[in-house]
Amino acid sequence: MTNIVSPSILSADFANLERDIKLVEKAGAQWLHIDVMDGHFVPNITIGVPVVASIRKITNLCLDVHLMIENPEKYIEPFAKAGADILTFHYEAAKDITGLIKLIKSYNVKAGMSIKPKTPADVVIPYLNDLDLVLVMTVEPGFGGQKFMKDCAEKIPVIKENAPEGLIIQVDGGINAETAGICTSFGANSLVAGNYIYKSDDITLAVKSLF
Repeated sequence: MTNIVSPSILSADFANLERDIKLVEKAGAQWLHIDVMDGHFVPNITIGVPVVASIRKITNLCLDVHLMIENPEKYIEPFAKAGADILTFHYEAAKDITGLIKLIKSYNVKAGMSIKPKTPADVVIPYLNDLDLVLVMTVEPGFGGQKFMKDCAEKIPVIKENAPEGLIIQVDGGINAETAGICTSFGANSLVAGNYIYKSDDITLAVKSLF
């Protein structure tokens, strides 16, 4: 299976966001990864609903929105209405996981759940049949450009062994051509990359190296 490449706009030039989105679109990326951070769940603040709505107007790429926020249930409706195709919440931030998955799907949006590096893989197993995507973080969420943690990637086979057919297993953190190979060998089929793509001399080559 060809990997789904989801470039993270966290590493894009926000003053030229439309240009940078078009660059990865032209390079063959299928998704666009949008990191939403609230300064509480993670120690950084990024973008909110109006930016997602603006991005929706200028691209047909799948908007893969990663909610690194507390109380995600409060923001499902606004992000769904802004044009998110996938909403991924954090296991560590959810009070009612089953209810949250149902809420996301009630807006015809795909539901994803993410786990931080210190969270074991087995916590996701009870929810795999209801989820569309599981995101394994291979860095501590909050900032781009961090070093890949291989021991986090070792959670992927645990998820893969229990996953229904069609589940997307995504990895985010320190992804480049080398670490992508490690993740896909473990069973991942979607890769998020920010710095590796946007700081590259050849964006098209960087995207294609992750397929």
